Amino acid sequence: MATRPHLTSAELNEGFLFNGSRIPWVNPQQGIFKPRQMEFLLSIRTVHPAKGRRVWYDDQRNVHEQIFAGSDVVDYAFMGDDPDAFQNRWLKQAWQASTPIIYFLGIAPGLYLPIFPVHVVAWQPKRLRVQVAFSLEDQPAAQTRLTTMDSVFERRYALREVKQRLHQATFREAVIEAYGGRCALSGLPEPLLIDAAHIVSDKHERLGQPVVPNGIPLSKIHHAAFDAHLIGIDPDYRIHVADRLLQQKDGPMLEALKQLHGRTIPLPERGKDHPDRERLDFRFALFRLAA
Repeated sequence: MATRPHLTSAELNEGFLFNGSRIPWVNPQQGIFKPRQMEFLLSIRTVHPAKGRRVWYDDQRNVHEQIFAGSDVVDYAFMGDDPDAFQNRWLKQAWQASTPIIYFLGIAPGLYLPIFPVHVVAWQPKRLRVQVAFSLEDQPAAQTRLTTMDSVFERRYALREVKQRLHQATFREAVIEAYGGRCALSGLPEPLLIDAAHIVSDKHERLGQPVVPNGIPLSKIHHAAFDAHLIGIDPDYRIHVADRLLQQKDGPMLEALKQLHGRTIPLPERGKDHPDRERLDFRFALFRLAA
């Protein structure tokens, strides 16, 4: 968990120990899960469908859009069309009791962003859905109701944190996938050692968006060198190594970095995923200034 923001389906199924029993975090076949050993709902889950796979519920498409649009609450669809189905009654019970639950939000096929605490704040049987709100970890459950201005403010603050985490997680997965799961400089194929480096910082209002053309997958050491302007990439995708590194002699790791000088990075198969030349030009100017 310390090296990545998400959990895999296997990790969710592995679960945790509770009163001597191992309990999964989710039901692999259903999105709404209350273990028989527990009184209240434990978790809800939204799957990110693979390309070409059927979308079973609207919230599989809409929840990311709602979060990025800054909605105070997001929709979560009932199981089926009967509000009295037992899974939907668990949602109603969580709403009535203001019980905190875990939301495993799909960010890619088989990958989930864990969000806690989440509260069911509206029960809407005619729409066949509930609305859920993200809460602060130290916020009392009683403060999650829609009726107080303070709770709205708190939910919006929590939403900003979730939005940032979702941006980071989806950006990382999209960038790494575009490059075939490898570092663009070394070819390293281990995802746990690869970051999605921004070409232009997300602080830049016009160019800093978390989109694939603003990202390059880099191993931890290459990411650090890129951020320190010891490695630069020009708008023609050529790699430049700073003179201060080229002039040093200190073992195989440094030599491997120096050998990158003058090479070009491999590009994603899809043209729309290629690093944006304007962003590379902006970043390469910073590399030259730091030389």
